[in-house]
Amino acid sequence: MAMRWFNKPKPKEIWEEPVVWPIGDIEAAHRIRDICRSAADSAASAAAPDAKNRQDEFQRYERAARAAMETAMKIGDDLLRDSAVRQIIDLCLTADDVRTARILFRAIQSPSIRDEVLRDHPQLAS
Repeated sequence: MAMRWFNKPKPKEIWEEPVVWPIGDIEAAHRIRDICRSAADSAASAAAPDAKNRQDEFQRYERAARAAMETAMKIGDDLLRDSAVRQIIDLCLTADDVRTARILFRAIQSPSIRDEVLRDHPQLAS
């Protein structure tokens, strides 16, 4: 009996799956949450000084973050978008990508979400 599973294609990452637009704002926010959760390990590995495959992990994190940001830009509800962007900021800071996190932080319009982000990440205050 042949071992077929060796020839199986590698499953796609959630951020590589095609999205049939338009999707609703809530579905987009869920997708961003799922992307951030799926990439969290890679983000942590990318920031770890002794991690093997650090560059590969950083590239995986970057692809995930880019897909999440592209999805966030299509969310029409301001508060839902700000909440989703906050999740992407957490992902960026897990990867020690402060530059991207600062850019995203400036995009948040909701004062309560901005305050929450600053409380959790005071390094973004500058």
